[in-house]
Amino acid sequence: MEFCNYFPPGALGDIIGLHSRYYASSWGFGTFFEAKVARELAGFADRTSGADLVLIAHDAGVVKASLILDLNDPQSGVRGAHLRWFICSQDCRGTGVGRSFLARAVAHAEQHSGGRMWLTTFAGLHSARHLYEDFGFTLAVEAQGDAWGTTVTEQEFRR
Repeated sequence: MEFCNYFPPGALGDIIGLHSRYYASSWGFGTFFEAKVARELAGFADRTSGADLVLIAHDAGVVKASLILDLNDPQSGVRGAHLRWFICSQDCRGTGVGRSFLARAVAHAEQHSGGRMWLTTFAGLHSARHLYEDFGFTLAVEAQGDAWGTTVTEQEFRR
């Protein structure tokens, strides 16, 4: 496994694919969700700056895990850095890569946003929630919504 802090060729497509396949098989998300990830990730890639944090784990040129800390999301406001596209492939789960990525993101936020961070997710992702809470995130907002393309209990965590 190799690690980098940039998008190697094909990484955007791999990240979209990781999200699409996982959320389709585990939660029934469809094309709406895949298109949303593609649009938003492409938008980030077009405007990324030196202060943003891109963490990629790849093996044989295929992305196995990603985490993006978006310090310039226009929707962030006082919430600080936006934690986005954090995912580990099945063969990467339980290896410590996700925890390591989140630790690096928290350290980066400490330097660049006074430690303030936020993320959106939905109820039912128990392992992810446990990890977020281990790093000081708390549930700030929870409501039914369909921003993911299907109705779920949407959650916003802040640190």
